[in-house]
Amino acid sequence: RLSQEDLEFLNVNTHYTEDTISEWYKGFKKDCPDGKLTPDSFMKIYSKCFTEENLTEFCDHVFRTFDSDGNGFIDFKEFLLAMDVTSCGTPEEKLGLFFILFDVDGNGWIDLMEMKRLMRCIHTMVESNKSKIGLSETPEQQAKEIFKQMDVNSDGRVTKEEFLNACLVDQKLIELLTSHSEACFIQ
Repeated sequence: RLSQEDLEFLNVNTHYTEDTISEWYKGFKKDCPDGKLTPDSFMKIYSKCFTEENLTEFCDHVFRTFDSDGNGFIDFKEFLLAMDVTSCGTPEEKLGLFFILFDVDGNGWIDLMEMKRLMRCIHTMVESNKSKIGLSETPEQQAKEIFKQMDVNSDGRVTKEEFLNACLVDQKLIELLTSHSEACFIQ
């Protein structure tokens, strides 16, 4: 059973009612009886959205993003907070999650290598749909272009503020970064 403290926390920090939170909790416990969503279980969920052969690395990044305390599993609070941001969050909140996704080492900024790594991962995942979503450049070229656009002060680091500002003023950039994972991550 979900503790009253967790229920109140989620009620205050999400857009969900207590009844909705309780329903989500029942489903979560049904899928994760021990209350822990593991990387393998997470991948099974995501495999419904993408082809499995290209999924592993992307799932690792998304799992890391949702596992906010870094303990190796997603508990119900982390799960529901992530669901809330991806379904009800403001563009800034959604982009904040995306920033964490790209900040692979968690140091508070994105460097060019992280950008290239994620762009390669995204390209691999959507290989069969490249023409549908406009991926004609190599991931490395795309990463360099995006990075140059975001790194306003040219210090080799894209901060969260630079990331958010670049995405919020350039709709094409936000579409490029989010269209590949839209079905399961940014909605």
